[in-house]
Amino acid sequence: MAELTSVREPEWLKERRSDAARRAAELDVPRFKGKAGWEFTDISKLDLASFTAAEPGVGDASAVDRAETLLEAPEGAHHLGQVDGRVLDHGETDGDLLVLPLTLACETHADLVAEHFGKVVDAEQDVFTALNDAGWTGGAFVYVPRGVRVEQPIVLTAITDADKTALHRRVLIVVEEGAEAEVWEQHLSGSTDNETMLTSIVELRVGQNARLRFVGAQDLNEKTWVFGSQRAEVARDGHLDWVTAGFGSGNGKVFTNTLLAGEGSHARVTGAYAPHSRQHVDFDTLQEHGAANTTSDLAFRGVLADRSSAVWRGMIKVDPGAQQTDAFQECRNLLLSKKAHADAIPGLEILANDVRCTHAAAIAQIDPEQVFYLRARGLDDTRSKRLVIEGFMAELVERFEEGPIREAMTAALERRLSVLLD
Repeated sequence: MAELTSVREPEWLKERRSDAARRAAELDVPRFKGKAGWEFTDISKLDLASFTAAEPGVGDASAVDRAETLLEAPEGAHHLGQVDGRVLDHGETDGDLLVLPLTLACETHADLVAEHFGKVVDAEQDVFTALNDAGWTGGAFVYVPRGVRVEQPIVLTAITDADKTALHRRVLIVVEEGAEAEVWEQHLSGSTDNETMLTSIVELRVGQNARLRFVGAQDLNEKTWVFGSQRAEVARDGHLDWVTAGFGSGNGKVFTNTLLAGEGSHARVTGAYAPHSRQHVDFDTLQEHGAANTTSDLAFRGVLADRSSAVWRGMIKVDPGAQQTDAFQECRNLLLSKKAHADAIPGLEILANDVRCTHAAAIAQIDPEQVFYLRARGLDDTRSKRLVIEGFMAELVERFEEGPIREAMTAALERRLSVLLD
């Protein structure tokens, strides 16, 4: 494993980091009920000053062996890993395909990175995105050239390990016109006891008539703070299949925004979360239709145990001129405990008059009659509840295409249910 301890950054990136550092110094941590979007997530116990930013070359590579893999990748997958500030390898180039640490790509493919970097996420900044912009290290750059079809998944792994370390991670994925790829990113912890923080910015750019399946999943330890800003832009006739899963961490908030920028573009967004104990997860999604004849389909489902809590806030926004938009969103939650709590808040902002936009939300306790029915047929309580939960999640699993992604996500869900029902 070769480390990337130093690279020559282009001037535009140095200036960007400097500007972001000034913004971060001026911005406050969002206050509970004091900032729009943060009404349900209290992070007042977060002490930003107590965390030291991960630095290039710093990180215990043995954390790879200690971390429990969340998504089991098939044989032949492309891999790129990072532990705290340590990049574990230089990535690879397969023909014109690039799978590189973003730090290295900024040096070796500076013009290509500059063309796409920051174009999706610059519209909105908070202290976490500013800290990330100023201090990200390692990261990942995936570039799929025009017309190239990548056969195997590209797996990006980021591990937080050292106590009181903040990993600022940035991922940029560009799929050019007519290309096709599948990228999995997983965030893991090397320790169950260390308190860490992860800020993550993901930018997805899907070209004309291109197809991207992006899977973003985290199973961080329950002392980790996680703050994410994930944004995608889909060009004309492009197709994005986006899967997000939140099983770990202790507290935080993730923004997942999709812009359908080109006519005929489509996005399907699927989310799953399963907190327990006192875990809190918060997903804020936006489906923005910026062109005519675009479609989006979002479905989030959560299973909550013990005293855990979850928030999903979704917005469908139809811009002026985006006629014949077809958009749907739903969030359904299953509570396994009377002390678990979920909030589901759908929303519509429609600025065109020829559209079809619908939403649904539901929160319910596990049905005791269903459990009784199964127990009456010889199953014990745990097995009965598990079957009810599996039935609840079955519709979500069916949204995954048959193949490696369905197998990996099904296995991850099964492992997580075993933790909830233990």
